[in-house]
Amino acid sequence: MLTNQQRKPSCWVRRFAPLIQPDGHVLDLAAGAGRHTRLLLDMGFRVTAVDREVAALETFTGPRCTVREIDLESGAAWPLGGGYDGILVTNYLHRPLLPALAPALAPGGIVIYETFAAGNERLGRPSNSDYLLRPGELLEAFAGLTVIAFEQGEVVMPRPAVIQRIAAVAGPLGRLPERVDSAARR
Repeated sequence: MLTNQQRKPSCWVRRFAPLIQPDGHVLDLAAGAGRHTRLLLDMGFRVTAVDREVAALETFTGPRCTVREIDLESGAAWPLGGGYDGILVTNYLHRPLLPALAPALAPGGIVIYETFAAGNERLGRPSNSDYLLRPGELLEAFAGLTVIAFEQGEVVMPRPAVIQRIAAVAGPLGRLPERVDSAARR
């Protein structure tokens, strides 16, 4: 069962989501229960929320949100088109999808990615190396984009874990977001 802290939007996502073009179209990949879909909608974005189980996402369906039930690990070709102003992925890794993400961005679009990395196996799940990024793997996967920020290491919130995260844009460097203050993280 998820704790209240784990249900809150990621601080990494909250920090970099303001860099998405205003009123932009964002792909929330492996959206789960929709914690980031809700954040993105509240920020005024149009969202395509994708997961293999969409029951929890159906409440978001409306003029600004499309929910798509897709098994991203079926081996089928990339089914989601392109032209996204933002692509968001958290707590999910299916390596065959990585090469499709950057080309699916519109010019100036941003990928915001955060998931578990090697070393997490000593702290809990996931522990299978198939679901843990290798050191620097996101830098390699998005080498064709302009990296705004990259981090890898151990965190304590929302629970102890080893993570890797990147924010990278399809275009030149632009403005940087302000840090999310510590009071907002609680």
